[in-house]
Amino acid sequence: MTKILGISAYYHDSAASIIVDGNIVAAAQEERFSRIKHDPCFPKQAIEYCLQAANCDVETLDAIIFYDKPMLKFERLLETYLATAPKGFMSFLRAMPIWLKEKLYLKAVLRQELRALIHQQKSVQNNTCIEVERKAEKKPKLPQLLFSEHHQSHAASAYYPSPYNKAVVLCLDGVGEWATSSVWLAEGASLQPLCEIQFPHSLGLLYSAFTYYCGFKVNSGEYKLMGLAPYGEPKYVDLIYRHLIKVADDGSFQLDMDYFDYPAGSTMTNGAFHKLFAGEPKSADAEITQKEMDLARSIQVVTENIVLKIAHHAHKITGCENLCLAGGVALNCVSNGRIQREGPFKSIWIQPAAGDAGGALGAALLAWHQYFEQPKEITSDLNVLETHDKMQGAYLGPEYSEQQIVEYLQSQSMPYQVVPESELYTQTAEKITQGKVIGWFQGRMEFGPRALGNRSIIGDPRNQDMQSVMNLKIKQRESFRPFAPAVLAEDVSNYFAIDCASPYMLLVAQVQENLHVSSENHFAFGIDRLHQARSTLPAITHVDYSARVQTVHQNTNPEFYGLLKAFKKMTGIGVLINTSFNVRGEPPVCSPQDAIRCFLATEMDYLVMNNVMLDKNQMCQAQILKAKSVTFERD
Repeated sequence: MTKILGISAYYHDSAASIIVDGNIVAAAQEERFSRIKHDPCFPKQAIEYCLQAANCDVETLDAIIFYDKPMLKFERLLETYLATAPKGFMSFLRAMPIWLKEKLYLKAVLRQELRALIHQQKSVQNNTCIEVERKAEKKPKLPQLLFSEHHQSHAASAYYPSPYNKAVVLCLDGVGEWATSSVWLAEGASLQPLCEIQFPHSLGLLYSAFTYYCGFKVNSGEYKLMGLAPYGEPKYVDLIYRHLIKVADDGSFQLDMDYFDYPAGSTMTNGAFHKLFAGEPKSADAEITQKEMDLARSIQVVTENIVLKIAHHAHKITGCENLCLAGGVALNCVSNGRIQREGPFKSIWIQPAAGDAGGALGAALLAWHQYFEQPKEITSDLNVLETHDKMQGAYLGPEYSEQQIVEYLQSQSMPYQVVPESELYTQTAEKITQGKVIGWFQGRMEFGPRALGNRSIIGDPRNQDMQSVMNLKIKQRESFRPFAPAVLAEDVSNYFAIDCASPYMLLVAQVQENLHVSSENHFAFGIDRLHQARSTLPAITHVDYSARVQTVHQNTNPEFYGLLKAFKKMTGIGVLINTSFNVRGEPPVCSPQDAIRCFLATEMDYLVMNNVMLDKNQMCQAQILKAKSVTFERD
């Protein structure tokens, strides 16, 4: 039995994954345990979870693999600083202490962290500090430590879990060691690089530059920029092509670095960029204007066009009918939707944890197939009603039993109700039809940035006010942000212009025209379009009549599927609002304790954890009675 641990860390979204004999057993981001959004630290708690899920410890692993090669990154850093000197001197001074302290000696740092984990496990097993100190005198033997290149990890995460035996793989992100865009040919267990674009020319960093300029946070605000784009007009597209980027017919591109500060500076853009777009970057707390909307639309159009060109070129040079995608740009579901509709491929598959977190999984799979020389098993007979990949619906995180949930609620004297499974879906669906907002906590936590029905907040898509209610009162985020629909897989084409599975919420499609409604105000533009009626499912229909679709499949999530079926039986609509179970600035919840804290901090009406239902009104009344009791005792 071969057990391989994959790790990504020290940049953003650190994570761990474990595979046993090629099967994905567990994967999770560190942020879900530490509660620090995009936590970049060594994923100690995520590793502990993965080891527990695989019923093993560090010493019994066959290999540990890290998702990139730090020496190549350091080489790129030094070459970049030398090329831009003396401009980047202050940035160099800030970066070097971190590199010289830990990143340059990452192998030693990883071994130190892993040995600390071993000692901790021994401490728990022996339950004595004396034993741990005695063991610490002799360094425990570690499994072999391997390193993969960054884009190689992305490519492996995209291809090896996919249902294909041959595919072209496209990886697009900010930057790994040197590569920012790469094309791979995958067949069987083989994964061969074909071409790449290198730093500083990066589509991901170009998009992040506009993210920064529009007042959002780099490496976490890009999806906000994507959501803002439909409110704007593509008025800056020609300006971007004339000054910022040159694009060839094959999709290769080159940035004019005179406009960017990111290679060796402390910001993404510089004075030339600000002069080109007539103003300084928007501050994070300033009001969004039509300018930011137009900029968002413009860079979105440019990104989509470049990605489409790269996809066509990849198809031309390989002849492959299947496409796999990974890297941060693969989370741009609008771009993915255009590839699905307009691209040359028969089918596409996107890694749900397409960013750096997924690199941990890709690295582990790469070790299995290439270091241990194991073949890739094939899945055939693709069907919209089922998912056939190896990701298990991306439900790879921790789960909690009803007993654990009940014991915690009892310890906190919180009122709850255990609902029989035969009634759970009907009761919950009925509350949704009444305009109630539900926290839905079931089974294993999702791996990747999307809520896929196990750590979700659920609402009625027919409710005209639900988008603003959930954004402002529940999610506590910007009002312009759209919500995604979860739809029964077999019904997807009834509501959306898409005829394939989209289980990971990574494809945008248009709402079917027969569901559109005409607006009373045809002259609204910008953010005023938010309040227009657009379809009979207004809460999940974006201002351009698009939606980020999640198809729900009975074989991967029978609980969420059951809730959708119950809602459809009551309303005739097999669609629900599905958004991640968190508030602004926090990662999605992991444990029942996290879920309860979020539930109490927002205006959600009910929380359903497995078969346990909590009513906000009952909880508030219980807290009032408890407070009165304490006051009476004091008196």
